[in-house]
Amino acid sequence: MMNDADPWTMLRRFTNARIALGRAGSSLPTAPLLAFELAHAQARDAVHQPLDTAALDASLRALGFDTLAVQSAAPDRDCYLRRPDLGRVLTDESAQRLAAHASTSTSAPELVFVAADGLSAFAAQRHVVPLLTSVRTQLEGWNVAPVVIATQARVALGDRIGELLRATIVVVMIGERPGLSSPDSLGLYVTYAPRTGRHDAERNCISNVRPEGLDYGAAAFKLLWILNEARRLKLTGVGLKDLSGALPASDTKTLEA
Repeated sequence: MMNDADPWTMLRRFTNARIALGRAGSSLPTAPLLAFELAHAQARDAVHQPLDTAALDASLRALGFDTLAVQSAAPDRDCYLRRPDLGRVLTDESAQRLAAHASTSTSAPELVFVAADGLSAFAAQRHVVPLLTSVRTQLEGWNVAPVVIATQARVALGDRIGELLRATIVVVMIGERPGLSSPDSLGLYVTYAPRTGRHDAERNCISNVRPEGLDYGAAAFKLLWILNEARRLKLTGVGLKDLSGALPASDTKTLEA
């Protein structure tokens, strides 16, 4: 008996990619077509939705983190999308706020986390707090600055933030460019000795942090490994390879506790 089953159908359960959708005549069936249009709308919303900084600030403070708020030189979302260069520069007021905080601190921090909207405020809104919940118990012995909440931000904005706070390492937690199956993917960019003019080759990146991608426990494990190696080797980027390996199940439970 001939088997006419489409082998692609069996493979669908292994991926979120749009494969084996079927067809209605020369077009897609209605259900997958509507699902595609919904995913496209969600991706557009992720780009344009503003970060609820008040809610994020309240959640971080409830965890025990102090916070500072800054903004890039891009005055609004339209300008941010048209002028990536302005998203890498702080406003004068924001720079003064960070410098004033640094001047009153008794010691320079080893580490500063930056929660940035980037190209998906959904990602920062949903994933920064649970990620830091997984990370914070493993930061004993680290001198950590207040979490900086940055709006209209690009990755390189963290270089100036870290420089002004005199931090040894900056971790920029930023919304990545939305895809049609991942409108809320968070990226982590780690830079040793942050300062204006750093290149992307001088950073380490952990991508796709979200429950459907790299979950919080796994992301925290990789991030802490990179942080400890960066502090030991005094560098990040192409000179620091992620050799953390697979995440043991016992470590996942510890980090998520």
